[in-house]
Amino acid sequence: MTTEQLEAQIHLKKSFLCIGLDVDISKIPKHLLELEDPIFAFNKAIIDATHHLCVAYKPNTAFYEAYGIKGWQALEKTIKYLNKQYPEIFTVADAKRGDIGNTSTMYAKAFFEDLAFDSVTVAPYMGKDSVEPFLAFNNKHTIMLALTSNKGAFDFQTKKVDNKELYKEVLETSKSWKNSKNLMYVVGATKAEYFKEIREIIPNSFLLVPGIGAQGGNLQDVCKYGLSKNVGLLINSSRGIIYASNKNDFAKVATIKAEELQQQMEVILKKHHAAIE
Repeated sequence: MTTEQLEAQIHLKKSFLCIGLDVDISKIPKHLLELEDPIFAFNKAIIDATHHLCVAYKPNTAFYEAYGIKGWQALEKTIKYLNKQYPEIFTVADAKRGDIGNTSTMYAKAFFEDLAFDSVTVAPYMGKDSVEPFLAFNNKHTIMLALTSNKGAFDFQTKKVDNKELYKEVLETSKSWKNSKNLMYVVGATKAEYFKEIREIIPNSFLLVPGIGAQGGNLQDVCKYGLSKNVGLLINSSRGIIYASNKNDFAKVATIKAEELQQQMEVILKKHHAAIE
């Protein structure tokens, strides 16, 4: 999927919502456990109930790898279902891969060619030769960790190196990498006060923003400084939507929660478009 196609979906749906499909067997409705593949059944119900309200889905691969081959098969069935039934939806493999050379190329092939995701998250700690193999794929996007929402982000990411915070150096340096046009970045919603300076470095890049809702991030604060001319945000919500109910009505309640966010986004987009016209 191209960036332009993603932007078109944002404007069509009046939403920049990404729903995280982080499936924990202990949290899904009990009646699903009687099925052959409860993980896929849960995902399918959530997707069918919310696809019209969001522009992206983001399975965190750890929640599938934890269940061995059956978990991986559920992930494969989920992405195939999305690509067949809702090809307009942007897909994110939240895998946070990070290695060098041929290993990165194989990771990229796994997610871009075999599973056919539109994007994958990567860690930049090992530098450009760990990221550029992902960037070599046409119309595929590499979402690089920039400033994360966890407490440990302050251990390294905000430390100053030559009087510049490390995360800023990472952002600046990444712009010089081959095919950097295919880069997106992860910036945590709990770091809303940093968005203004981040936008000075990467004014037009898409930012994947986790941390809204359960983790304490505020949508209005993020949008105040994070919106670009072409929106440029994918706001992720996982637990607040998919686990809003653990009863038989879980898909219906997920729809309600997703719609609440979509309606907030519609208001924000209307004001944003008015301000730049």
